Amino acid sequence: MPPKIPETAFAAVRRRPVLWALAAVTVLVLAGLLVLGGNIQRDGGQAGTPQAGTGQSDTGQPGDPPEAAPADDAGYRPAYHLTPDQHWMNDPQRPFFLDGLWHYYYLYNADYPEGNGTEWFHATSTDLVHWKNEGVAIPKFRNGLGDVETGSAVVDSEGTAGFGKGAVIAVLTQQHDGVQRQSLFYSTDKGYSFQAYGQNPVMENPGAEHWRDPRIIRDEATNQWLMLLAEGHKIGFYTSRDLKQWTYVSGFEQEGLGILECPDFFQMDVDGDPAKRTWVLAASANGSGEGRTTGLAYWTGSFDGKAFAPEGGHQWLDGGPDFYAAVTWDDPRLDDAQRKASRHAIGWMNNWAYARQLPTGDWYGSASVVRDIRLASDGGRPALVSSPTAALQSLEGEPVQVPGGSIGDGLALPVPDSGAFKADVELARPADGTGEARLLLQSGGATYATVGYDFAAGRAFVGRDGDAVAGGRGLAEGSDARGEYRQARSVDARPTGDAVRLTVYVGRSSVEVFVDGQALTSLVFPPAGPREVRLAADGAVSLRHGTVTPLAGIR
Repeated sequence: MPPKIPETAFAAVRRRPVLWALAAVTVLVLAGLLVLGGNIQRDGGQAGTPQAGTGQSDTGQPGDPPEAAPADDAGYRPAYHLTPDQHWMNDPQRPFFLDGLWHYYYLYNADYPEGNGTEWFHATSTDLVHWKNEGVAIPKFRNGLGDVETGSAVVDSEGTAGFGKGAVIAVLTQQHDGVQRQSLFYSTDKGYSFQAYGQNPVMENPGAEHWRDPRIIRDEATNQWLMLLAEGHKIGFYTSRDLKQWTYVSGFEQEGLGILECPDFFQMDVDGDPAKRTWVLAASANGSGEGRTTGLAYWTGSFDGKAFAPEGGHQWLDGGPDFYAAVTWDDPRLDDAQRKASRHAIGWMNNWAYARQLPTGDWYGSASVVRDIRLASDGGRPALVSSPTAALQSLEGEPVQVPGGSIGDGLALPVPDSGAFKADVELARPADGTGEARLLLQSGGATYATVGYDFAAGRAFVGRDGDAVAGGRGLAEGSDARGEYRQARSVDARPTGDAVRLTVYVGRSSVEVFVDGQALTSLVFPPAGPREVRLAADGAVSLRHGTVTPLAGIR
């Protein structure tokens, strides 16, 4: 069992304002003390101050955009994940599609680590794989209500908010002096820049400590907008005709998962069958009470236009330690049945337990690869299953075949010089149903991360207790953060048939594993030295087929 992490370590602390004096003291003592999950990107700073390095002028218009994720970076910067050109990123905001482009925003702090406060940074893509950083779209500290935090951007096709048909409306949390309110910003240039609504906030805090992260969807059945708010251990449901005036209609309460954040709500067809259309409610949560870390919990159930009724307990979308504040969305170019059969998901690839103590230099944080999710039953309880989005194939080079046969004392796999590749291995189930296979990621002759499958337990796992961070870089010996980082993570995965297939995306500082519809997302930081990959086994495990495919950068 991992150490019990207080719920405030991951959630409550990250949203509270941090006074400049306290921030200065924190910097001085970080080397010896652990500050779990605190987000020093909250509050502080002065209105009207230009934000350096954002690709935006003080007028709020985009400047020359920096390129996304340079593929030839010599350090830990990912080759095929979205990262900020410099400085800090965290929560993703749900993308929308407009005029041939996906528009995606993420929380960004150009003042990290000296200054606080996040704002919305804009990125665009044609395929959800290749990203272009466009600059800050909604700056912080401009309207006297604090910084700009998580929320929702929607295309107001009918102009219900009064800013014209097709305006992009963002409703998001602003926090000032510890009070969280919801504000509205609108864009008439297709999401590249926003103006603050003159009567903000559109939702005044009713006296709640936690009251944030509005998730907005269009409820066509009732011809109105639906908002979900994270309210501590509760998700509040609100309705509106104009995105400005909101009415509380119900609440979904859940104990045992810490402070809920970044809710999501959508419909999917179980097994692609429209007769089995089901609502899914999701929220980022703390699973330490279950031997997990933070991640995305979800419930399936029904919705009557006001209240959600779950059918069973929660499940988890990703079993790894570094998939948080995730958002999901569908493709409006598809028909209704296609949109309800599959949707996309992306998460912040990090963990508040150690996010501010990682060795990435002048950039901090990255997004996961986009994965596609479906709601499948396999004859039982509906569950979300994940697979890497098909567009990632555009990054693939020529695969190198790995001969099948007994793994024996181990097999060496080819590793591209770039350090970015996909490994596919199909493992035959031993006759006695036991045995374990391990993909060993090595640097300088030492294993820094392990991806494995235990046939007897029916579980896939990832361990990283040999990487640079687990070995002490940035995390103090004996600290809770180091214990959390070193904890192996696993998911139940019992494929039918006599073989198990692992698809492993290996980046310069990440591992994303897909097996039997389950996913495990982990940061990893290889120590210095030449890279190698070996396939090892305990027991009579054999390899049926394997490939290693180099992955290009997204520059």
